Amino acid sequence: MAISSIFDGGELRRQFHSAGINPNFIPFIWKYVVQNPNCDWDDIPSLPSAAYPLLRSHFKPSTSSLHTVIDSSDNVTTKLLIKLQNGSFVEAVIMRYDTRLGKYGGKPRPGGPRSTLCISSQVGCKMGCKFCATGSMGFKSNLSSGEIVEQLVHASHFSQIRNVVFMGMGEPLNNYSALVEAIHIMQGSPFQLSPKKITVSTVGIIHAINKLQSDLPNLNLAVSLHAPVQDIRCQIMPAARAFPLEKLMDALRTYQTNSGQKIFIEYIMLDEVNDEEQHAHQLGKLLETFQVVVNLIPFNPIGNLSYFKTSSEQKVARFQKILRGTYNIRTTVRKQMGQDISGACGQLVVNQPDKRSTGSAGLLTDIEDLHL
Repeated sequence: MAISSIFDGGELRRQFHSAGINPNFIPFIWKYVVQNPNCDWDDIPSLPSAAYPLLRSHFKPSTSSLHTVIDSSDNVTTKLLIKLQNGSFVEAVIMRYDTRLGKYGGKPRPGGPRSTLCISSQVGCKMGCKFCATGSMGFKSNLSSGEIVEQLVHASHFSQIRNVVFMGMGEPLNNYSALVEAIHIMQGSPFQLSPKKITVSTVGIIHAINKLQSDLPNLNLAVSLHAPVQDIRCQIMPAARAFPLEKLMDALRTYQTNSGQKIFIEYIMLDEVNDEEQHAHQLGKLLETFQVVVNLIPFNPIGNLSYFKTSSEQKVARFQKILRGTYNIRTTVRKQMGQDISGACGQLVVNQPDKRSTGSAGLLTDIEDLHL
């Protein structure tokens, strides 16, 4: 039987309950492990005597290991290739920003440098989106809650992580129970992430969206819409056939009514597929009754896997102008980060780079700051 991660919170609580050990020791153990990643269980002071043999027999401080670290040429993005206990690999990406470069209410923002971590929830993905490299892998396995949290632990040794976005490998809502448990752990000690600093992205798993607000209140929801009509969605996102656009929008309307929060809409710009003026008007009409932020994402090429071309800057700008000017929809264009290390949006697919690149450059403003 595989040894569990110490960050598999549900299993740890069950084992402690069976052994009659107070679960209040759990955050202390997690804090010690984060600060001392190579520790032995006997190194942790002041635990009940029954805890030590239990930890030795059932848990590891980390079931994953950092295989490769590669920095983008501008040193703004770092991709972590993480090897799991079963031999599979996932990728997580650290993106560094400067909040002072953004604006809030038309005024310069306070703050300073900080980092966002893009986390994977599965090995591969079964959604099969044609513009996404991860989809070319197919679905391999779900991550446990501990394997999800361990990505944050690994990343925290490189940078202080302020925001977490579930936009890495996999469809988060297809690994729902592990996702919910991992986020609950991230919100507690020692990580103490505010739910407003955590964003979950989904292609639109309707039944899971219907549960999300009650299970994870105040979380940020991002929806990978990518087309304003069902037929285009089905062409580029085969899984959309199971989630009709009309029913998805009904679910989002209910979610927004219950949560009172804006929803992020992700929209990848594919030349001559979904980037024409008519598509902008269709999208505007679809969203005009919602409180949303539309994030236009320039398509990142994925080599021979790519069926698509990147929309021109002029087309993106015109698309944005229609949504803003005609429909008064807040619309941004995502900054390109990590393209040279295949760490940009849609480029995550497991490979094993042999070198670590280095460089230096200034920091960027972050889309996740827009709603703070």
